[in-house]
Amino acid sequence: FSFFTINYFLFIMKKIWLSIILTVFILCSNIICIPPAGAYTEEEKILLQSWRLVNEAYVDDSFNNQNWWYVRQKFLKKPLHNREETYTAIREMLALLDDPYTRLLIPEQYHNLQITTSGELSGIGLQISINPENNQLEVVTPLPSSPAELAGIQPRDQIITIDGIDTKTLTLDEAANKIRGEIGSTVILEIKPQNESTIKTYELKRDRLSLSAVSYNLDTSESDSPIGYLRLNQFSANATKDLAHAISTLEEQGVKGYILDLRNNPGGLLQAGIEIARLWLPPSTIVYTVNRQGILGSYSADGNALTDKPLVVLVNQGSASASEILAGALQDNHRAILMGEKTFGKGLIQSLFELPEGGGLAITVAKYETPTHKDINKLGITPDRIVTQNPISYFEIGTEKDLQYQEALTYLISLNG
Repeated sequence: FSFFTINYFLFIMKKIWLSIILTVFILCSNIICIPPAGAYTEEEKILLQSWRLVNEAYVDDSFNNQNWWYVRQKFLKKPLHNREETYTAIREMLALLDDPYTRLLIPEQYHNLQITTSGELSGIGLQISINPENNQLEVVTPLPSSPAELAGIQPRDQIITIDGIDTKTLTLDEAANKIRGEIGSTVILEIKPQNESTIKTYELKRDRLSLSAVSYNLDTSESDSPIGYLRLNQFSANATKDLAHAISTLEEQGVKGYILDLRNNPGGLLQAGIEIARLWLPPSTIVYTVNRQGILGSYSADGNALTDKPLVVLVNQGSASASEILAGALQDNHRAILMGEKTFGKGLIQSLFELPEGGGLAITVAKYETPTHKDINKLGITPDRIVTQNPISYFEIGTEKDLQYQEALTYLISLNG
């Protein structure tokens, strides 16, 4: 090659390398370059941790058709001078998922959630949820003998305001936090009852709530066929132990069958639902879980049931989440007859993730299917026998006014006739 040709070749190569270097620099500046960890402030680190947890765990890998990396870059540009600004940014980021169950839990809310699942609480006794169809705060169920239940508040009633604040401006946890308070203090709720047009105002005094997971008794109205009645109020940490004790006690009393009442039970701990299913089932599938990759996992019963006697499960529109897992497992495995009304329809599973200084995230990580692969989210579970009834008070449960209970009792007695 001539001297000119060699110099020209070197000149061209230099241009190519400069072009490559420039391209890499542009890509790093705009898309993929991640500054070292020390370059972030403490507030930015909390935001990034929240983003990463969702990025790794959220059930929908399209993130509600959001470019999740772009969301990260967008929110990092926000001024995060203090924790409140950081929490606001995280809430705005999570709102893009359009999932009321994936939410930020500030330290107080995270603590309250731990208290609830442990079986201790104070307030007016309302389990609440946001209806995803209209974004309206609704009552899932009032707790038995609570101020809310005694005032006549019913499942699926809409909560319009809390102390004058429009609930559509509140997240689920913000609403729950405003309803809670010190024993003896009051809260004012404006509520629109289901299927009614008028709004009612309730001024309720907060009280200590009894969250005993299980109540039970022996129905001897038909002396030859004593029936054990079990009411499960929520799936708390002590629910399995309490229910197992109740079953063992009733077995010693010679019951011929059982009524398991899951009406107005809003759920609770997934693991509690699975463990309670194992009390009733021989080796069989309890529930399938489906993650973001569509991969099936499952939980099974693999031991001996405490009893094989006939079982009727009572459900209604206030039966949700873990109640539906249990009801679906017992129905699909032909272990029980379901009676009552169609359930709430919450087929999503959340996991808790801790953030620094006591906060946390609740993230929807999977959906569940019943053993026959029914997806009940927003659909609910239809009972084997539909039995409707007007709302009754806690004190009328198990009486002649409880039509669903009476239907279950008649069915079980007929099996022993």
